[in-house]
Amino acid sequence: MSRLSRPRRLPRGAHAACAALVVIAAAVAWPGPARAQVAQPTLDKIRDANAIAIGYSETSVPFSSVDANGKVVGFSQDICDRVIAAVKARTQRPGLGVRFIAVTSQNLMPLVQNGSVDLVCGVTTNTHARQRQVQFSSTFFIADTRLLTRRNSGIHDFPDLAGKTVVTNQGTTSERMLRRMNLDRHMNMQVLSARDYGEGRRMLESGRAVAYMMDDVLLAGTRAHMAKPADWVIVGTPQSSEAYAFVMRNGDPAFRQVVDDAMSALMTSGEMSKLYAKWFEQPVPGSGADLRFPMSDALRKLYAAPNDHALD
Repeated sequence: MSRLSRPRRLPRGAHAACAALVVIAAAVAWPGPARAQVAQPTLDKIRDANAIAIGYSETSVPFSSVDANGKVVGFSQDICDRVIAAVKARTQRPGLGVRFIAVTSQNLMPLVQNGSVDLVCGVTTNTHARQRQVQFSSTFFIADTRLLTRRNSGIHDFPDLAGKTVVTNQGTTSERMLRRMNLDRHMNMQVLSARDYGEGRRMLESGRAVAYMMDDVLLAGTRAHMAKPADWVIVGTPQSSEAYAFVMRNGDPAFRQVVDDAMSALMTSGEMSKLYAKWFEQPVPGSGADLRFPMSDALRKLYAAPNDHALD
């Protein structure tokens, strides 16, 4: 993948409502038309433009983020690079350009639906509600929603959040669950919604919130980039399991097949396990942050038998 001179950023207003995603994993059901056939097949669109538009997250370490040199990097992007190679072969465009577009959980859906983005390679959760609006690739990661808090905060599980201020990322499945929990259990929490993981981390470190609810692997990435990672711990009974997948327009099975074939080849060949070790079981390339996040049994089973099942 070529180095970016500068990642294309969307106007400030497009980002103001969000969290890096992730990934990343929006929580609300996106309204709009569902499964109508696309006017122009994505592969034809890519071939005609001699370019593919890739959506990425700016702060969803270690899945998708921008390094010090302005390059989009991460576990998701490494997988995406293999998909891009497959698209080049399928379209017979070896010099295919790659246009990167930063997305958030707020603007991801319209950008995919209107064709501005061909494929989102971040950390979006596949849900049954979202399947009415977009297509999802094969699942490439499974995460659990938990809490990140100071080791001495006294927060050990979700009931301990009663009367406390908690942060989560706006537009995510975690936000939906946390607000529902607050209502159903009468917990009197103050729920703060961060635009991305950088903002969520700052809210937590500054003491504005006592805990951060999100997917455990993304919390591990957040913790790894804190000033004193050892002062923070991931706790709590998992509230859900999240199936991460790439996102593309509905009604385009040919493009989805190219994407899925490339991803399945990575998984069943054993290459995916090597990519996993690179990003989760040793210092993150370019930053030195160490997530120390071993592969789960559920993920091993997934890579042995790839599928696109939503887990909600």
